[in-house]
Amino acid sequence: MKTGSLGERLSTHIAVRLMLATVFLGAAIVVQVRTPGAFPGNPLFLLIALVYAVSLVSIASLRLVDRFPRLVDVHFAIDATLIAACVFLTGGITSLFSSLFGLPILAAGTMQRRRGALQAACVSSALFAAVVLAQYAAAAGLIGLPTSSSAAELPDAILAFYTVGLNIFGFFAVALLGGSLAERLRKADVRLEQASEKIADLQAFNQYVIDNLVSGLATADEQNHLLTFNRSAVLITGQPLGSVVGRPAHGVLQLPAQVAATLEEDLMRMRIRRIDYEHRHPEGRILEIGLSATQLPLPDGRRGFMYTFQDVTDVKRLERQAQLRQRMAAVGEMAAGIAHEIRNPLASMSGSMQILRQELELSPDQSKLLDIVLRESERLNETIRSFLAYARPQRLAVQHLDLRRVVRDAATLLRNSPEVGERHVVEVVDGPRPVMVEVDENQMRQIVWNLASNALRAMPHGGRLTLSTLVERQGEGTDTAMLLVRDEGVGIARADVESIFQPFRGAFGKGTGLGLAIVHRIVSGYNGRIDVQSTPGQGTTFRVAFPAVRPVVLPFQAIS
Repeated sequence: MKTGSLGERLSTHIAVRLMLATVFLGAAIVVQVRTPGAFPGNPLFLLIALVYAVSLVSIASLRLVDRFPRLVDVHFAIDATLIAACVFLTGGITSLFSSLFGLPILAAGTMQRRRGALQAACVSSALFAAVVLAQYAAAAGLIGLPTSSSAAELPDAILAFYTVGLNIFGFFAVALLGGSLAERLRKADVRLEQASEKIADLQAFNQYVIDNLVSGLATADEQNHLLTFNRSAVLITGQPLGSVVGRPAHGVLQLPAQVAATLEEDLMRMRIRRIDYEHRHPEGRILEIGLSATQLPLPDGRRGFMYTFQDVTDVKRLERQAQLRQRMAAVGEMAAGIAHEIRNPLASMSGSMQILRQELELSPDQSKLLDIVLRESERLNETIRSFLAYARPQRLAVQHLDLRRVVRDAATLLRNSPEVGERHVVEVVDGPRPVMVEVDENQMRQIVWNLASNALRAMPHGGRLTLSTLVERQGEGTDTAMLLVRDEGVGIARADVESIFQPFRGAFGKGTGLGLAIVHRIVSGYNGRIDVQSTPGQGTTFRVAFPAVRPVVLPFQAIS
């Protein structure tokens, strides 16, 4: 049976009936022992036994009540009949137990509200009136019934009439009052249930919103021990929910020691404390976290802490890239002026020095000084030429190009260049399918050559240089052509990774410091991207991505 069903509520009523029958049984035994003949013992004991029997039958019928609700009316009618028998046996109109009729009336009201209460009141009134009439008829000798009252012992007929009327009025008053209270209680239960459902729905919705926040949300108690941790917080920190509740918040969130030590004092002076810091994920990745901390009033009146935080690694990277592009754009604007103001006078000076060297008779020291001037002039001219290539890269001849061919040619040149020593290994890894891009071939060769040259300089004592090409499938029409340049060199410190594409940031003695800046500028010009992954002491990987194009398939191919 479901909780709150008719059968379950009726079982409570049956239990009360059995309890009252047991009390009456005990009282009857005590009275019979102390005052024998005070009441008709055998019929009363028989009636109590009948109550137990009826109760057992009622218990057996509980499973049928929900299917046949009218059985409830039968139960209350039986109760009223048993009470009427008890009243008849204990004096009828003078019985002290006539008030027991109120019990089935109230019980019917609680189960069937006003209708049940009035129905039970009607049955109780009819039974009580019938008991009194039978009692007076038996006293007058009209009918033969076992009764202990004679006509002289009974109240006057008018008094009996008023007594019956007063009891009937009381029955219906109890029915109306009990029915009204039951109806109000039912409506209150309905409103409470509706309110509970709304509260449950609101709690579920709030939990759904909290769990689906993009930001991590954590709350802590007065001692800054974590109380709650939403789903995004679990994903960002990589810490399971069951392992963080109850732990110190500064340890789980990896707050900087200085911030954790002064957080409570800071929040006394300001509403929100905002910090950006690095967080080490359990997988080993370093995340940049933007966190806001504020005080949180707790239900018991104390104040805890609330933390909202986001993984801003990508945002910070994009900000740094935007700043880098702005600096590059500013440098590019200066490049044209530098070229006009320096390159032409430098060419004139270099030409004049060469003429003077040929026409004048110079001592060995003077000749050596002129050689130094000419050599430095040529180096300065080369720097300006590279600067111009970085500032204003030109798309000379954009064409469909197989990236594998460019990488293989570059590897062949590298193997025969003076930069490759005996302990260097240049390896090419590609697949059988073309890796097609739409670029200028000379610029593509410049990208590969600059990256490979830098990789060789990072391995002064030898190592493996790997040039790879592949196509990453990302859906129809959105494939990406990838160029990977890996070395086993000295690596790059994490703090320097974002600045290696800035002009004049070369880490090697040889070169102008513009090689990687030129690569970045060319790649950006083709709507590509370049990423760096480096571990100091283990090596570096440059990943260059271009929008891939589909290879052209000819309708007829020559058979070789």
